[in-house]
Amino acid sequence: MPELPEVEVVRRGLLPHTVGRTVVRVEVLDARILRRQVGGADRLREAVEGNRLSALARRGKFLWWRLEEPGASNSGGSDVGQALMSHLGMSGQWRVRGAHPAADAAVPALASAPGSEGPAPDPLRHRRLTLHLDTGTAIDLIDQRIFGGLWTSPLTESPDGAIAGAGSPDHLLPADARDIARDLLDPAADLPAIARTLRSRRSAVKSLLLSQDVVSGIGNIYADEALWAARTRYDTPGNALSQRRALSILRAAAAVMERALDHGGTSFDALYVNVDGRSGYFARSLNAYGRAGNPCPRCGRLIRRTMHQGRSSHYCPGCQRPPTAVGRPPATARARKDPQ
Repeated sequence: MPELPEVEVVRRGLLPHTVGRTVVRVEVLDARILRRQVGGADRLREAVEGNRLSALARRGKFLWWRLEEPGASNSGGSDVGQALMSHLGMSGQWRVRGAHPAADAAVPALASAPGSEGPAPDPLRHRRLTLHLDTGTAIDLIDQRIFGGLWTSPLTESPDGAIAGAGSPDHLLPADARDIARDLLDPAADLPAIARTLRSRRSAVKSLLLSQDVVSGIGNIYADEALWAARTRYDTPGNALSQRRALSILRAAAAVMERALDHGGTSFDALYVNVDGRSGYFARSLNAYGRAGNPCPRCGRLIRRTMHQGRSSHYCPGCQRPPTAVGRPPATARARKDPQ
């Protein structure tokens, strides 16, 4: 699944092709991609066609365009109070056709890596929807597994009154994103408060990092990398963490996602690519995720992979020790044998 760095790479790639452009036609090829749209395809077309995409924002893994009625001049029109929301799910891609972007520096080809989740989506077979813009550019939503989607959502006040997310012009937030926590790359994110939330829960720390109501944007890859960097095992209960350790995990997660963003994100296969079809190459820099059986870059012990609460977790048995009791831990914090 694309995580925060990958979604931010997509947002930045879409910006020059979409913001300030008018949607002249919405082409729906598979209505399943609109399962979250109240009123279906007709309602989406009514809300979007003829309106301008005035901004493209992100919070966690959610993207949204702000919609405005075209004005009489290039100064813009009035905001319609709606956002066009997108989530990429497991295999969603936004791809640009018919554009002529400035030439970019060559990106190294993606090296093969463990953990591949399948072949690339077919741009013809798996194209579910296209936004046709007044420039002649087509923005295709391709989704092999159709866990992603596109829908409209009314704008509402951000609960904390701060800028809604990356790229947002103000504090207005889509109603469907109100329960999504701020992400760690958001300047308005309060890391000490997030750390206190982690410490107030009995759940395993990795599960808490994946909970989008605690902190958004982190998925399996960056949770494993952050926990490796902070020398903390995946099953450590949140309430067994000190404030210092909780903050170190959050800062490690922010740092690894910043580095991934600089590398175009992480691609294990072509299920994630940028809007022009390029793969990210941060997979070459991973220390734990997908490296089971390889030596830990820090201590040399072999990285292990285990299943925890239905998800794979990669960790070093030397650097990331079993959790120990702190304060009043739950039963899950008791000493246990390290899984083989």
